[in-house]
Amino acid sequence: MFTIGDFARHGRVSVRMLRHYDATGLLRPAHVDPATGYRYYAAAQLARLNRVIALKDLGLTLQQVQQILDEKVTTEELRAMLRLRRAELEAAMTAAAARLVQVEARLRSIESEGHMPTDDVVTKSIPAIRVAELTAIAASYAPEDISPVIGPLYDELFRRLEAAKVAPTGPGVASYEDAPEGGGKITVHAAVQVAAPLQDGAFRVVDLPPVDQAATIVHRGSMDGVLPTAQALAVWIDENGYRSAGHPREVNLECPDNREDWVTELQAPVTRGA
Repeated sequence: MFTIGDFARHGRVSVRMLRHYDATGLLRPAHVDPATGYRYYAAAQLARLNRVIALKDLGLTLQQVQQILDEKVTTEELRAMLRLRRAELEAAMTAAAARLVQVEARLRSIESEGHMPTDDVVTKSIPAIRVAELTAIAASYAPEDISPVIGPLYDELFRRLEAAKVAPTGPGVASYEDAPEGGGKITVHAAVQVAAPLQDGAFRVVDLPPVDQAATIVHRGSMDGVLPTAQALAVWIDENGYRSAGHPREVNLECPDNREDWVTELQAPVTRGA
């Protein structure tokens, strides 16, 4: 038998928590000295304590925890619940990390207001190119909606190209357009340049039309942090008497394993303002 202090140390919980579990009937001491009122616990009670803590970490109330334990939840059932919770937490951590990247990108944009160099912007015409592509719908043009769509699209596109023995002949080209259903949704085109007949099948082979005039700028680094570069391009377009004539394309000039070493050209179709 262990004193409440010893049992708390073995269970990695506080004495205050054990007293609360006792008061609620969730985990009673194995023995209470009638003369002193001291609580004593058995080592076998660690199993119930572990279940209490695990279920509480799932986000359940203590009342819900007690109901589950009273129904004799099996070890396998508890393991399945914890696996599900782990997956939920991992997804939440991934989403939080993505949001942090966007917060940092916004902060860099704010800090660089009036200082972001725009002398790297070049206007040029873009010739028509033939690409193999897959498309999907994103909820919006926001990075947190685009990134989870375009990454898997490219993974699947290259898998299908390999299966069809079609080799890319040029860089990847991501392009966007307003989705037919509206509501701010965006059709995402994940494409790569190829030399193949026009087709519809495991992937589409299409000709991207030429762009008479585009304002272009090179972004270095992960596309998760493209915001300052994209906004510098927008500033240049406005300050030089142009107006946008469509969503920019993103041409992947260099895509090594380290995303921070990526080199991407943003190509924004423009026309002279009215």
